[in-house]
Amino acid sequence: MTFDRRKFLGGSVVTGAGVVLAGAGAPAAAAAPVGSAGGSGALGPGRGRDRYAFTVMGTTDLHGNVFNWDYATDAEFDDKDHNDVGLAKISTLVHDVRRAKGRENTLLIDAGDTIQGTQLAYYYAKVDPITGPRGPVHPMARAMNAIGYDAAALGNHEFNYGIPVLRKFEESCRFPLLGANAVDAKTLRPAFRPYVIKRMRTPRGRDVRVAVLGLTNPGIAIWDKANVQGKLAFPGLVEQAAKWVPKLRSMGADVVIVAAHSGTSGTSSYGDQLPYVENAAALVAEQVPGIDAILVGHAHVEIPERRVVNGTTGREVVLSEPLKWGQRLTCFDVEVEWRRGRWAVASVGSKVLNANAVAEDPRITEMLRAAHAKVVTYVNRVIGKSTVAMSAAEAPVKDVPVLDFIAFVQAEAVRKALAGSAHAALPVVSQASCFSRTANVPAGDVSIRSMAALYPFDNTLEARVLTGKQLREYLEFSARYYVRTAPGGPVDPARITNADGTPDYNYDAVSGVAYEIDIAKPAGQRIGKLTFDGKPVADAARFVLAVNNYRASGGGGFPHVASAEQVWSTSEEIRNLIIAWVEASGVIDPAAFASVEWRLTRDGVPVF
Repeated sequence: MTFDRRKFLGGSVVTGAGVVLAGAGAPAAAAAPVGSAGGSGALGPGRGRDRYAFTVMGTTDLHGNVFNWDYATDAEFDDKDHNDVGLAKISTLVHDVRRAKGRENTLLIDAGDTIQGTQLAYYYAKVDPITGPRGPVHPMARAMNAIGYDAAALGNHEFNYGIPVLRKFEESCRFPLLGANAVDAKTLRPAFRPYVIKRMRTPRGRDVRVAVLGLTNPGIAIWDKANVQGKLAFPGLVEQAAKWVPKLRSMGADVVIVAAHSGTSGTSSYGDQLPYVENAAALVAEQVPGIDAILVGHAHVEIPERRVVNGTTGREVVLSEPLKWGQRLTCFDVEVEWRRGRWAVASVGSKVLNANAVAEDPRITEMLRAAHAKVVTYVNRVIGKSTVAMSAAEAPVKDVPVLDFIAFVQAEAVRKALAGSAHAALPVVSQASCFSRTANVPAGDVSIRSMAALYPFDNTLEARVLTGKQLREYLEFSARYYVRTAPGGPVDPARITNADGTPDYNYDAVSGVAYEIDIAKPAGQRIGKLTFDGKPVADAARFVLAVNNYRASGGGGFPHVASAEQVWSTSEEIRNLIIAWVEASGVIDPAAFASVEWRLTRDGVPVF
């Protein structure tokens, strides 16, 4: 499990755009001030000094997207902004940049979350797994190898399918997977390569050494506890950057780029369960001297360019986050100049390129057409029928059948699992979130893809015991999702959700109890008329909560659940439990599970 650091540091030097594996005796190179963007990819005089410009391209949160295709709708991907997705589009953008700059003047890196997120990614992890005796090469590895990536940081979703799948993916990649803060749980030594150093060969023979340090998310220890506990540990990004950046400078790095699977907000979704910040990229820039630019990931937001002043040096660090799924490509334009016998950074700037401006690279689509076709056939397999159409469009503001269905399947699985146990007599309640407002179950034939659209994440199911008081506090925390809205007058459903940036997936509706959410009241005082079986829920009452592993492990920071007694869990994905239920039952009929158990009110008056 432990990455052999001695072997890594003792390797040979590869020139051109190759890897530099240098020892600690290499000359130091200090960070230089960052100015405005500039450079053309050539070497020339500047104020009496030689200058060289190059471009570092970056993607992040690709989440298994190769084609510009939506497996849930079985059609070309589209959204309200007409974005496009996939590595086939990214390949065209990369080719265009290399043609303009000269391939030898470019690098291509990624900031993580590569092998989970689409049905294509699921298919090659579970249906036709890459870990099988004659398993295929992962399509993401094939595409990224063909495009010519130089390095990729580990994302938290890399661990969703277990370490063997990740290691097999790593074996297939012709570029290193970097994770300086992914360490062996016992020895605390790097379990993956911490960094790579690339040599940019300039026309006059003075190579520029560009170090790429990879950092991943400490939340992996919580979110994928079942896969990593006792095997891997994940220290904080700031702490590990502070350890590695000086080493990279001492080994002769002229430029230091960080690929960080971590957002910029400085916040965490797992509360105080870990001492490390989840979204720490801006903190790394501010607190760790010697970094020139950071490719940001994890947050799924677009940041063309953000400049953060380092608190020690007073120098600016340039941050950029390209939009998820291959919708954007970041370009860091770096210019260095020769000063006192070494290269120093003169300027860094960044921008993002839009994938919807180019066509898919036919080299990538042809190479993976057969793999794509297998997945399309799989997701379109009919597994049952639905008596009516069910839509998630109103799920954020109303108790709709489609969320009741998810909660019902979860609760039924937990009841069956607990039958005959000491907890069999406890009432089961079940949480569900709206993962996609566009998800729907059609009337008539139901396929795997329609069920996958309802539950796009690879979460598994657990059962945790909560008291009535804890359940109320859980619901109060969830209800912070709503914008406080005064009584009287019309209500626009589009304007009352996502308060303080809370995403839809961090709002839980709970089935099995009835309650009201008074959005006229401040957060923390909204849950009223909480009843079970028609009677008020007592503080001392006990319930079994059917809950996904992300929430149970602290995802979203909900109170009590992470520390609650676990009475059952399964390694089967909730999506597969839903698919199996439909296959076994044959028919989805809301009459069997749907009811209005919660509603929004203002001073006791229903909003809708």
